[in-house]
Amino acid sequence: MILIKLGGSVITDKSEYRKFNKETVSRLADEIKRSGKEVIIVHGAGSFGHVLAKQYAIQNGYANDEQIPVVAQIMQDTRALSGMVTEVLNGSGIPAVSVAPGSCFVLDGGKLIIDNEEPVRRLKELGIMPVMFGDVVPDRKTRFAIVSGDQVMEKLCEMYDPEKVIFVSDIDGLYDRDPKKDRKARMIGTVTKNKLDEIASDSSVADVTGGVKGKMESMLRMTTKDRPCVLVNGNAPERLYRLLKGETVTCTIAKGGME
Repeated sequence: MILIKLGGSVITDKSEYRKFNKETVSRLADEIKRSGKEVIIVHGAGSFGHVLAKQYAIQNGYANDEQIPVVAQIMQDTRALSGMVTEVLNGSGIPAVSVAPGSCFVLDGGKLIIDNEEPVRRLKELGIMPVMFGDVVPDRKTRFAIVSGDQVMEKLCEMYDPEKVIFVSDIDGLYDRDPKKDRKARMIGTVTKNKLDEIASDSSVADVTGGVKGKMESMLRMTTKDRPCVLVNGNAPERLYRLLKGETVTCTIAKGGME
């Protein structure tokens, strides 16, 4: 089984509130379907979650009661986005249903804990893909906090031990600086913990869940001796398909863990 994260930067326009990139998601769903691979998909919240979360500092947990309706709105928005994603997947012949992270997981001081994995496991056994996503989740210490799609990926890695993990983003791979701002940015083909420590983690779009460096750290934690984690550009047609089929493509591969 292959675990795939469709980044919020690919499935939405992160600079515009609630803008869904339906054509891109449809193409990616078609590439996944044609590959014939067994997959589980997680997606980011993109502009359906990050815009309001950043504006009201939701990532820091509860500060005042004015945040409560905002939290409710973000949760409504992320579920709307996930409904759009699963509608596209079902239309592409991939049986899928949205599963909110808060229905299975809980946060404890920002640490994500599997509270009840049975709903996810039983859906998959039934042949229906459980699609999880970045969201606001209850936290035992801070009342609520953001759980990123990357955090969900790590927990699903623990549950399923996939053969490969793929992060689909809007860039070709990891760069030594922001390629959207600096034409001299150099892409890095293979990343280890030591290499990552050398890289500046600038981002052209504010990201309340940690940015590119945080993503690579998460990816490294998911690597094993036999399991690579790959960052690939979902805006490049057929690249995800070719990667799923085992072909060599432009990407960044994380290896060696965080130890």
